[in-house]
Amino acid sequence: MSTAPRLTALDALHRSLGATMTDFAGWDMPLRYASERDEHNAVRTKAGLFDLSHMGEITLTGPEAVKALDYALVGNISTVGVGRARYTHICQEDGGILDDLIVYRLGETEYMVVANASNAQVVLDALTERAAGFDTEVRDDRDAYALIAVQGPESPGILASLTDADLDGLKYYAGLPGTVAGVPALIARTGYTGEDGFELFVAPEHAVELWQALAKAGEGVGLVPAGLSCRDTLRLEAGMPLYGHELTTSLTPFDAGLGRVVKFEKEGDFVGRAALEAAAEKAASQAPRKLVGLVAEGRRVPRAGFPVVAGGKVVGEVTSGAPSPTLGKPIAMAYVDAEHAAPGTSGVGVDIRGTHEPYEVVALPFYKRQK
Repeated sequence: MSTAPRLTALDALHRSLGATMTDFAGWDMPLRYASERDEHNAVRTKAGLFDLSHMGEITLTGPEAVKALDYALVGNISTVGVGRARYTHICQEDGGILDDLIVYRLGETEYMVVANASNAQVVLDALTERAAGFDTEVRDDRDAYALIAVQGPESPGILASLTDADLDGLKYYAGLPGTVAGVPALIARTGYTGEDGFELFVAPEHAVELWQALAKAGEGVGLVPAGLSCRDTLRLEAGMPLYGHELTTSLTPFDAGLGRVVKFEKEGDFVGRAALEAAAEKAASQAPRKLVGLVAEGRRVPRAGFPVVAGGKVVGEVTSGAPSPTLGKPIAMAYVDAEHAAPGTSGVGVDIRGTHEPYEVVALPFYKRQK
């Protein structure tokens, strides 16, 4: 039995803008409005406006909320100050990654976990189960929020024209309550594009009003609505992992080159600790495959699952690939055997439907904004 995709509070607005819609993780979401290349370039040089209301918000409150999170997640959440956020992972007992998350500390005893849309139910179930022994309430807040992001170099100016919040004092990975265009919002300096920008959590009934105010405020500086297609090429250029591609249950954070998110020094046990300690030791003694960047010498675009080859042998696998509007050529992220993973390694290619196309191995990210 197929169920109809869920609609965000901005659905009618996207359709009025002529968006191409797609089913993404059970939600009807805008893929692009016009040209995904133009949307991508606008975010890199001016600003883009995104509907991210499909993301999964889960709130934990109560005296032991932080203890529950320290047990449930691999990060040290007890070191996150009020008004700050932390990137972390939730892992299985065997160390496999269930999802990558951002945890916002909203108050003394209140935390919001933001999960990927495709994993929101899995994360909610895992957190509910793992928090059972603690004095905390786990609440599914997916319907309580719409999420609008404004990203790109012009985004601070656009937002500043609509709020009295201290944006200059708002650091990367911080969030503060405020009002934007008269709408109450959690204003977070986070994003998934490699640019400066903000994510605004608001009540769904205020989403249209806020979107329209941001669009109007950005008219004169080149702000455009931007879909999920350019969000993917923006995060790929920025070397940011995507769950289901660079991160899966068959990989630990150490396999993904993200061992830094696992905090063994925190007090007490956490789910996956023993398996992750073993994974950390293994990674230190024998390098597994490494996540690298690949830049095409030709024009053919690699896709997830394509083999990476060297000397006639398969030495890795592409996890994400796309044409890069910023570099002007196809790029990919891939897990590659350690001996072929150093930037500049020669003789590496991607098997694209039987043809071994030459690729240059580069360090990630492909693109880093000028601060």
